[in-house]
Amino acid sequence: IGSQKDRVVTEEEWLQRWEMSNIGFHKERGHPLLQKYLDVLLNGRSGLRIFFPLCGKAVEMKWLADMGHSVVGVEVSEQALKEFFAEHSLPYCEEPVSEISGAKKLQSTSGNISLYCCSIYDLSSSIVDKFDGVWDRGALVAVNPCDRQRYVSLMITLMEKNSSYLLVTVSYDPNKHKGPPFYVPESEIKSLFGNHCEIKCLQKVNDFSDKHRQWGLDYFLEVLYILKFVA
Repeated sequence: IGSQKDRVVTEEEWLQRWEMSNIGFHKERGHPLLQKYLDVLLNGRSGLRIFFPLCGKAVEMKWLADMGHSVVGVEVSEQALKEFFAEHSLPYCEEPVSEISGAKKLQSTSGNISLYCCSIYDLSSSIVDKFDGVWDRGALVAVNPCDRQRYVSLMITLMEKNSSYLLVTVSYDPNKHKGPPFYVPESEIKSLFGNHCEIKCLQKVNDFSDKHRQWGLDYFLEVLYILKFVA
């Protein structure tokens, strides 16, 4: 995508953002699109295993766990995960992940929230099993463009048949902002996921703010898709 395709954000840069609290992407009150389309994700099912890739300290993890679902997240910043447990006053325990050198799992004492501190690319279905649902907001759009195929290939191996994947992307003029979040057009969603999923765009929301104006943009949309795994 124009000037973005070679852009690389390192793990160190993401860790630094958390250290500096430069986390404009975090939503304190949860994401209105997940609240609005939760039924589409759940599809009448209860007690799902739901995956949050690059989860940060997303408040929706607690919200879904409180509804009786089992939530698994992965995040490279241990600080983000510890802040999640602290901000929700949730007791947790830590243990090493034997299959991944240096990785930790932080699990709520109640057992329904398990957060892995490692690179997402170190995960596999043999470690985390498979999922009935995914909430991907700020993950695909944060992945370096050169890693997108790798990311999607991994996600596909983590999905149960008939699972639902809610995906939020962003749309803006990629020549005016280098990202992240990166611009991912619908054509690319189709080429990345099209062999495995039915893809439907649910809504486009104008999310333009002063921050985006400072980036030099004149529009900024959030685009929500539902991907239904058929393969």
